[in-house]
Amino acid sequence: MNKKFIKLFLRLAIGIGFLSAVADRFGLWPAEISAWGNWENFLAYTEVLNPLIPKMLIPTFGIIATAAELLFGICLVIGFKTEMFAKLSGALMLLFALAITFSTGIKGAFDYSVFAASAGAFALGTMNQKYLELDLLFSKND
Repeated sequence: MNKKFIKLFLRLAIGIGFLSAVADRFGLWPAEISAWGNWENFLAYTEVLNPLIPKMLIPTFGIIATAAELLFGICLVIGFKTEMFAKLSGALMLLFALAITFSTGIKGAFDYSVFAASAGAFALGTMNQKYLELDLLFSKND
């Protein structure tokens, strides 16, 4: 398979995955397929994954994670600063994977494929060839 299609697939899979998770937190997915379904349930899960964080800071952590996922997701889907946002996405998902591992056990991190998604994002960050990316509009064409 052509590398440009692999890059496009990684961009869309990771980016849409982030946007789907954000949509879930705001009740935009039907209840029967939702992981959280609302902001309060998401914050409760955030608290489970971050047991050492004071309860009063959990909403701040939730907002930061959600803002990062929204920004990273949009940038990956449109192909803006792809390599940078891919690396940031890899780091964010690695943090999620470690939080899941240390709070609930490694099985959850593997079941949700967070380590694999993190690795995919880091791999995406090494792919420099541009294809269907907003970055193409800003690059110098010879």
